[in-house]
Amino acid sequence: MGESIPNWLLQRTYLTPERIALVFNEQSWTFRELNEEVKNLANGLSAFDINPSSRVAILMKNRPNTVLTIHALQQLGVETLFLNNRLTATEISYQLQDSGTNILIYDQDFQSLVKSFDLELKTIGYDEITDHQSDFNQRKEHNFDDICSIMYTSGTTGNPKGVMQTYGNHWWSAIGSSLNLGLELNDAWLCAVPIFHISGLSILMRSVIYGIPVYLMEQFDEQEAVTLLQSGNITIMSVVTVMLNRILSTIGGEKLHPHFRCMLLGGGPAPLPLLEECQKKNIPVFQTYGMTETASQIITLAPEYSIEKIGSAGKPLFPAQVKIVGENGITMLNGEHGEIVVKGPNVMKGYLNHDHAFVDGWLYTGDIGYLDSEGFLYVLDRRSDLIVSGGENIYPAEIESVLMEHDHVIEAGVVGVANEAWGQVPYAFIVTNSPIEESNLIDFCRDRLAAYKVPKKFFQIESMPRNSSNKLMRKKLMEYISHK
Repeated sequence: MGESIPNWLLQRTYLTPERIALVFNEQSWTFRELNEEVKNLANGLSAFDINPSSRVAILMKNRPNTVLTIHALQQLGVETLFLNNRLTATEISYQLQDSGTNILIYDQDFQSLVKSFDLELKTIGYDEITDHQSDFNQRKEHNFDDICSIMYTSGTTGNPKGVMQTYGNHWWSAIGSSLNLGLELNDAWLCAVPIFHISGLSILMRSVIYGIPVYLMEQFDEQEAVTLLQSGNITIMSVVTVMLNRILSTIGGEKLHPHFRCMLLGGGPAPLPLLEECQKKNIPVFQTYGMTETASQIITLAPEYSIEKIGSAGKPLFPAQVKIVGENGITMLNGEHGEIVVKGPNVMKGYLNHDHAFVDGWLYTGDIGYLDSEGFLYVLDRRSDLIVSGGENIYPAEIESVLMEHDHVIEAGVVGVANEAWGQVPYAFIVTNSPIEESNLIDFCRDRLAAYKVPKKFFQIESMPRNSSNKLMRKKLMEYISHK
């Protein structure tokens, strides 16, 4: 056995039992109360013959019963597969089969979906779990090498792969984040991102490790979020660009409470105009770069650089490392573009049933970026989204950022389309608050971009196709073109 640490929930309950652990709507739980409910649930689950040899999937919403289930499975020492409840039956079935999961726990909301699965699988509705008198064998420690959670990558290209996240990964993710963002006694994290993704699960893990409350939202609602952000109860919130845009629109000329100290922005390169707007409104935004494979953030901008290095994702968390590698395998120098490669104790154990992307301990991310002369990372785009036009590299995120500067553009997406003369040319899709003439958009871009980067065609659409992480699905935009 490798290095171990006391069971997080037990240790937290022992250390600070009366601190608030969870808030949902008007209800709250202390760590002592949370632990008691978790133990009761774990007893009930043990009656279904769930034990450390099981691999259990959960198909649940952002609700307290999901939090209880996650902790209960950890008390039992069970590997937990987190299923994206926005996927189709076919997509979920693939993950269940590929992972070799033998038990599924689900919310009653998904009963009809679960019945459609044609799989040999024990299914347990959450409401079916009752008190069970015999005490289960509660884990006293977590081994750093043991698999805690399995999450499938969002699958923007090809079949998704199961990412194996260990207890050590989650621990070092939490510690690395605290060394970067700091930790204060009054901290409270607003969780409006899905728990079935690493962005949400990492908040729950940090709650028990740090001893701070999670304010849980079943789904993101900008008005409710702003009310909480202005209440003084929230100090940190994790968001992606589309969420932050909606928050900005809702607050208008108002401000957030002075206690609020960190808007952690992830999910891809952020448009510079958005960051500048937050700067004007004194909203402390810290860009971050991470993925399922790194158990949440691995690069984050330290607070003192939020203005000077606006647009940068920052430097690695204290336990981690980053470098840029070119196609020839050579480490790129300052400012040279290449693949982002990371290393650290928060990086996954590997892909389930697949060869992983490690080379000498380094994870090749598939993302393109560069390090400036001071070592700050700038994320440009996914390698798979890179547009090569007439031998020139074009990053869709750069064009999207320019389009977002337009007063009437709310969202933007750019893809590369095959072209006989140039190989590829950029096409742009926009969501607007009022119709815009294409000639206006072309002139706007020409003033800000090299000629070869100006989109050759513009489509005004009602909404951007996004996955459950709110990441833009450029593949879906390509499908839209093919149906024209």
